[in-house]
Amino acid sequence: MALGNHSTITEFILLGLSADPKIQALLFVLFLMIYLLTLMGNLLMVLMIHIDCHLHTPMYFFLSQLSFQDIFYSSVTVPKMLENLLSQRKAISIEGCLAQVFFVFAATGIEACLLSVMAYDRYAAICHPLLYAQVMSKQSCLKLVWGSWVVAFLDALINILLALNLDFCEIQIIHHYSCELPSLFPLSCSDTSTNSEMLLCSALLHALGTCLLIFYSYARIVFTILSISSSSGRSKAFSTCSSHLTAVSLFYGSAILRHLMPTSGSPLELILSIQYSVVMPLVNPLIYSLKNKEVKAAVRRMKLKYLQCLREHGRGKHEGK
Repeated sequence: MALGNHSTITEFILLGLSADPKIQALLFVLFLMIYLLTLMGNLLMVLMIHIDCHLHTPMYFFLSQLSFQDIFYSSVTVPKMLENLLSQRKAISIEGCLAQVFFVFAATGIEACLLSVMAYDRYAAICHPLLYAQVMSKQSCLKLVWGSWVVAFLDALINILLALNLDFCEIQIIHHYSCELPSLFPLSCSDTSTNSEMLLCSALLHALGTCLLIFYSYARIVFTILSISSSSGRSKAFSTCSSHLTAVSLFYGSAILRHLMPTSGSPLELILSIQYSVVMPLVNPLIYSLKNKEVKAAVRRMKLKYLQCLREHGRGKHEGK
């Protein structure tokens, strides 16, 4: 991989979250538990939506895609973080770092696009209920999901191709637990103005563009809900949006604050990065399950089916004896 004509280093050092071995051990246990719970929670959500016919609607289709994306997102950064917490020498090759930059960039973009798609779905359901089945047909849902992945990966590819031309000379320390594109610019001895401009355009596309779509969708939703005469109708409409609004606020709040801050490796910067890249994939299935009656009902149905299978299996073994 050509990284410039006079690159003199082959790897970076990720300083991580702490240099204290005891704290590193505690952090390893904490993040290992978070990662395993993230995998379990999101896999359960995908499985439940797939097998429960009551959840075969556009809203839950998008939720299953968000859960799949959260598995992908957390798997991009957490395994390498866990490895470095156990390692004395917290090195990552330039090629490995750029690969992580690419997938972090793509995962963040996909998450933003999916959240805006879910906001559009709620807008269509509440503001145009008679046209909802036509607007959010199976083909339309698939196109929206594939569009989210394609746009995010193309954007990440453009930025990473520009990053391949950067030269990295003497400074090789990254004050972070993972490789993110803004963290690489201070390490380069090349002119990074083009890279910064392209990153700004990408931020405007994904942050501002998707935020505007979400804001427009919910502005129309609120206006429509306030025009509903019955209080029970308004309450039901608000309840279908509350989970998504919570997820949007947590993700965009931490991501925007993180990227507005200068890259310095400060504790606040690391906390914000952990919130949107590590914690959000864990709490998303909790947000959508704890505040959603249909998901709770699906969990009960799945539990009853599982217990019934266990009883039938136990009865079969008993009769076999």
